[in-house]
Amino acid sequence: MTATGTFGLSSEARNLHWLLSNLVEEVPGVHSVAVVSSDGLLLLSSDPGQNAEAATTTERKQGPRGSSADLATIVSGIGSLTVGAAKLMDGGGVKQTMVAMEEGSVFVMAISDGSLLGVHATPDCDMSVVAYHMALFVGRAGHVLTPELRDELRKSMESAR
Repeated sequence: MTATGTFGLSSEARNLHWLLSNLVEEVPGVHSVAVVSSDGLLLLSSDPGQNAEAATTTERKQGPRGSSADLATIVSGIGSLTVGAAKLMDGGGVKQTMVAMEEGSVFVMAISDGSLLGVHATPDCDMSVVAYHMALFVGRAGHVLTPELRDELRKSMESAR
């Protein structure tokens, strides 16, 4: 499972694609990963459906409806809901949200620029390992997600469709 093509992207964008692919490939139980901008736009995705030759029925069933756009929508909604709840409760900033379901888990972690990292994993994944690797990704990606890089990533996702 790899991120969308990186041909023609800046070194920072290629590095983020590599970090995302590494997260999916190295962490047991992770189905898919999406990075969503603060305004809800998909910036990075591990969705195998982005690559026509990898879009098999089996792989598509692993993610929410098999689509990175669906995961991005879920991540954006969860992020918005938890930020609103934190404000109502005077809880400060939201660092991480986890939703455990019978057939899977969704993790959402804030990135320093307001973007969100979302992970869809199996129900039997080691949640602490997933959270640890998400924190590593956020630590490495947070300082490079400039407005220019977000725009480049958004455009590359649009052209991949």
